[in-house]
Amino acid sequence: MTALPADFSHLFRMSDDTGLLEHARGAVPRREHGYCLDDVARGLVLLAREGDPTTSQVRLADVYLAFVAHAQDSSGSFRNRLAYDRRWMDLPGTGDWWGRAVWSLGSVATGAGPGWQRAEALDRFSLGCRQRSRWLRSMSYATLGAAQVVTMLPDHEGARRVLVDFVERIGPPTDGVCPWPEDRLSYANARIPDALLAAGAALGDSEVVRHGSHLLDWLVGVQTVDGHLTPVPAGGSPVASVRSGFDQQPIEVAAIADAAARASALSGEVRWRGTLATAAAWFEGANDVGAAMHDPATGGGYDGLTVTGPNANQGAESTIAWLLTSQLASTVGCERPSP
Repeated sequence: MTALPADFSHLFRMSDDTGLLEHARGAVPRREHGYCLDDVARGLVLLAREGDPTTSQVRLADVYLAFVAHAQDSSGSFRNRLAYDRRWMDLPGTGDWWGRAVWSLGSVATGAGPGWQRAEALDRFSLGCRQRSRWLRSMSYATLGAAQVVTMLPDHEGARRVLVDFVERIGPPTDGVCPWPEDRLSYANARIPDALLAAGAALGDSEVVRHGSHLLDWLVGVQTVDGHLTPVPAGGSPVASVRSGFDQQPIEVAAIADAAARASALSGEVRWRGTLATAAAWFEGANDVGAAMHDPATGGGYDGLTVTGPNANQGAESTIAWLLTSQLASTVGCERPSP
């Protein structure tokens, strides 16, 4: 099956002039849950990857960028949750939302959008990258944005410092049986090797690239059964005895797709294109239940894979996971295996 272009219709349905609503009942947005920076930043990364954005996509990126800017405080930290009545529900911090915001700003600053977006994003990125997070995934997200900035602006000291700090935090490869740098797999696990690949490439460090590739190899291997992806459940799994289960989260599959695409671009190895194709196929039904994980009628992605099939709700996180994977598959031009 040939990859089809990403369908942004549900993303527009979930968006308004403030930002991107977090949850949906089926395909209907749930305003009572409001917005979160996590999802807006994900959406901004998606839009920044459009090589020739439409007028509607540029306008939506304007909305998302304004949301990210509004969430940032003078120290570079970010708030995450905004109620539908536009009241912030939390204080600025450096959880996952900080890392995703920095990633999104680096993506826009180096993307194909208009100059005003790129300039504002770079200013906000430069402020945000002064912070650090104690959370490994948050640092992974920030590293992805920093790597994009360093690739375009090699002398950006703040971005380079993020990369170096992340690589030092991961440390060198281990000699043990399990190479993973944590005791448990949790969510979006492939963002860690993806960030190592990106940092190594941006810094010109082939050892870091090899480390990232090795981690990704291991991660894909323990989450593949009979030729299809079978991700760890939402509750995670100990790395010493990785077990698949339900509920499976689309963000895990999207992270694998991203990392595989980067590994393919850096190494030229055909096997990584196969991994990307397998990730795309998971959304088409090549999974443990044999059910498609997106709704072609709405353009939305389902919120999780349960033992009885998809969770029919089409929230922002899962929709963007599907769109990012579809976008990558179309850009790389890989063939998806039939379900």
